[in-house]
Amino acid sequence: MAFLFLVAVASMAAGKKYVLVIDAGHGGRDAGAVGSFSKEKDINLKVALRFGRYVENNCPDVKVIYTRKKDVFLELYERADIANKNHADVFVSIHTNALPRGHIGRGVETYSMTLRRSEEKLSAAMRENSVITYEEGYQERYAGYDSRSDESAIMFEYIHDENMAKSVELSKCIQKSLCSAANRPNKGVKQDNFHVLRRTSMPACLVELGFISTPDEERLLNDEAAIDRMGYGIYVGFVKYMDKNAVVTPYKADDEMHIALPTVTPPKEASKKARNSKSAVCEEVRVKDTAEKTVSTASGKASENSGKLTYKVQFMTSATVLKEGASPFKGVTGAEHYKDGGLYKYTIGNCDTPSEAAKLKREIADKFPDAFVIKFQNGQRVR
Repeated sequence: MAFLFLVAVASMAAGKKYVLVIDAGHGGRDAGAVGSFSKEKDINLKVALRFGRYVENNCPDVKVIYTRKKDVFLELYERADIANKNHADVFVSIHTNALPRGHIGRGVETYSMTLRRSEEKLSAAMRENSVITYEEGYQERYAGYDSRSDESAIMFEYIHDENMAKSVELSKCIQKSLCSAANRPNKGVKQDNFHVLRRTSMPACLVELGFISTPDEERLLNDEAAIDRMGYGIYVGFVKYMDKNAVVTPYKADDEMHIALPTVTPPKEASKKARNSKSAVCEEVRVKDTAEKTVSTASGKASENSGKLTYKVQFMTSATVLKEGASPFKGVTGAEHYKDGGLYKYTIGNCDTPSEAAKLKREIADKFPDAFVIKFQNGQRVR
């Protein structure tokens, strides 16, 4: 364990990028679970690419590698080998759940490997491991493997003491953030004998986004705004995992570790049309936490609790309070922040009209392309 820690420190000191491998489950001739109008392989790929985009845009010290970026078939062993050969630090596999006809299920599950036989007869792992039968020559490569057999699932067990705790921690971070960001039912963090996890030699988890076999779940899993929120939620969980393991945290500012998270328009708001063609879409989510008092504004106007609506540009989110001038601000000055759901969201401007805020938003678009306009009243964000 101490040796692995020293290797990690030495790698970072040498300038080695932190390597994240994102695996979109299934693909090509392997459709995965099939719903009434969509296929698992397509949902997995969309969310995986969205997750990866957030990491690429906001974590310059992280190298993202995809097992697939298009609709192609990959054998299970290839997915794990991509992570192993690239000396990945973390492996995240994206999947979509399903139940037999007549059964209903809703919500997110995140899995890490188990060291013991599941009491649920390894059903989730068996379904995903059955992909092996799509591979040419699988009888030789996985000699004796039967996807329906508990004994065959156990065949893939070997103990990674160094990775087990980290894998569970990674799973918990992703599960919590994904459910929060995408407003999804939380079905918990679990363990099972997934072959794609068993073959990896680094902390790894497998995310089941929802149940394609449940009609309303299938519609949600194919909604573009929901896909964005799920990708963002996995991203936040991944960053929080790195934040807990300071040796691989990608950001360092003012001698403290900070994680800069991008803001994303919530799904319900993303579907609303702009009320004014010259202004940005104003979010319509009520923030329960009282906005924290701030130091200055880009417009030079002081915030007043007069009942008057003001418009701000939200451009960044952080897990901690950042000092003015910290590197995640990318040179933007006069930022304010308010707390929402345990995160600190940063804004600039106290504009009288949406059009003024939209202009301000355009001024920082090159640095923060995902910035958007929000409304405040009496020191609180409002509908």
